[in-house]
Amino acid sequence: MDAPSPAEGRDTEESPSIASRLVGGGYRGARAVAGATGVDRAVEIATEEAIVRAVESPAVERALARVLRGPIVNEAVGDALSSPEVEAALVEALDSELVDRIWDKLLASDEVQRLVERIAEAPEVRSAITSQGVGFLDDIRRQIRKAARRLDQIVERMARGIFRRGPRAAATDHAGAVSRTLAFLLDGAALNGTFLAASAVISYIAHTVFNADNGAEAPVIAAGLAVWIVAGSLYLTLFWGLAGQTPGMRFFGLRLEPPQPGDDGIGARRAVRRLVGLVLAILPLGLGLLGILINDRRLGFQDRFSETEMVYVEERLAPWVTAARSSPSS
Repeated sequence: MDAPSPAEGRDTEESPSIASRLVGGGYRGARAVAGATGVDRAVEIATEEAIVRAVESPAVERALARVLRGPIVNEAVGDALSSPEVEAALVEALDSELVDRIWDKLLASDEVQRLVERIAEAPEVRSAITSQGVGFLDDIRRQIRKAARRLDQIVERMARGIFRRGPRAAATDHAGAVSRTLAFLLDGAALNGTFLAASAVISYIAHTVFNADNGAEAPVIAAGLAVWIVAGSLYLTLFWGLAGQTPGMRFFGLRLEPPQPGDDGIGARRAVRRLVGLVLAILPLGLGLLGILINDRRLGFQDRFSETEMVYVEERLAPWVTAARSSPSS
């Protein structure tokens, strides 16, 4: 059986049927009539309006809201944010010069400056800065106290070894030699600073107002020394008798205790006796202070003479520091 030729196959495939020809001719004719009369444009506009009204309808809005709140959108957004491509694009955008220019303009704007000034002037911000600064200084003071007390133990151990008194059997709350010396030096620095300032003012007034002669320097020095001794004695006795501690002792956490602890001070009589005992302990080259290093209760001659004891004060945070550290924001 002979196979059909290619020409015959093309004629068979390409020749449409009579029905298809009639339908195609009718469609082309209807399209030509619609184009001539404008019906096709009217149908297109009506379809467009119908689509717009359908999109703007409440039903479509509710449907879109349900879709946006659904898990599909959340998963899609999560996948997009966690993808390396999005991360790289965000990093590139943040590193771009456009973002730098935007930040420069934003920071240079008057609105941001007013916002910064308002934040800086807020009472809460000032209170937080003050409490943090005071807390920082208080931490430094406590660290200095701890260092001084460790030195008390080291120096006492060395002195007891030299005098063959043996190591201390139990810890004590009595103040050691290093803490006492540092507190005394701090009090002396405060007293000397005040005295020098007062001397400068008096000297300026004497030379400027009264036109005093410079030939009386020796009597002035002697008078100044006498005033310094009197001022130092009053300084020690007043703080000892009224508060039981000087500012230097308070800084290093030391306090004088009478035989019956609990009073605010040791009283005027014991304060004077302690001052006299301190002078008598220093006069023989400080031998009266040796008991602080080798005595089990760390008592010097001035302690025994005035019946007082110098002890460590328990560490207590200031109220504002405690409140700042206990607040949730800290």
